[in-house]
Amino acid sequence: MNALGRVFSIEEFSVFDGPGIRTSVFLKGCNLHCSWCHNPEGQSKDIQIVKSPNGCLNCGACKKAALLLTGKEELCEASVAACPNKLIRISGEDYTAESLCDRLFKNQQFYETSGGGVTFSGGEPLMQSDFILACAKLLRGKVHLALQTAGMCKPEIFDRVLSEMDYVLFDIKLVREERLKRYTGADANIVYRNFDTLVKSGKDFVVRIPLIPGVTDTKENIADIIACLKGYGITYAEAMPYNKMAGAKYTMVGRTYQPDFDPAQDVYIPEKEFSENGIELCIL
Repeated sequence: MNALGRVFSIEEFSVFDGPGIRTSVFLKGCNLHCSWCHNPEGQSKDIQIVKSPNGCLNCGACKKAALLLTGKEELCEASVAACPNKLIRISGEDYTAESLCDRLFKNQQFYETSGGGVTFSGGEPLMQSDFILACAKLLRGKVHLALQTAGMCKPEIFDRVLSEMDYVLFDIKLVREERLKRYTGADANIVYRNFDTLVKSGKDFVVRIPLIPGVTDTKENIADIIACLKGYGITYAEAMPYNKMAGAKYTMVGRTYQPDFDPAQDVYIPEKEFSENGIELCIL
């Protein structure tokens, strides 16, 4: 039986998700609950109806179409075609490994000339590890493969997928167990076991640090992360400052953005602290 994967976005010509020009495949589903997440459509494994509030005429065509098809006004597939301003779309499309790889191979010339390839992201892509492995079987040796992950999965899953990757972008959010659990739901023992495996594997990787005001940018957490990186001899990391527009997409999936931190607070950029400890911090 062909492995099926559920994808919510495929971004071609990406230059931020690994070396060279890449195609980034964003897989649906995440087992964390980071309230700063700017991809709410990637959190659920389900196919969703997404509606942009900008430009809505309040004509009711979307609800009328849904009512005719389902007997309810809740948006459905019929609402997509009914919207006169094309503000409604479906988030989530199922692919076989073969059909996705056929699409990915179309950009192979760009991968080869730029030193790029394909990056599996999410959501948390390791929730669809069987699909990634099925794709890797078709792509391995032909396309450079990368994984962007928070590392929250069973070690045996991490090990299997890591063995097929050329490059890993690994998020380090919080080091202390209780704070990592509170703000993300992750188990620090699992995450840092997998990180240890990554570092010792010899695979190319980069650490990415989301800088969230009052959460991950605190002096305590910055010191913890620096100590973690220095312990492994890591001298380069990338930081992703909080995007104050992160909450804008939640209304599109019918949710209210309720972060457990102050999103209006300015984030602290700890370039000096990293530099003083011999670590180059690149701000994305």
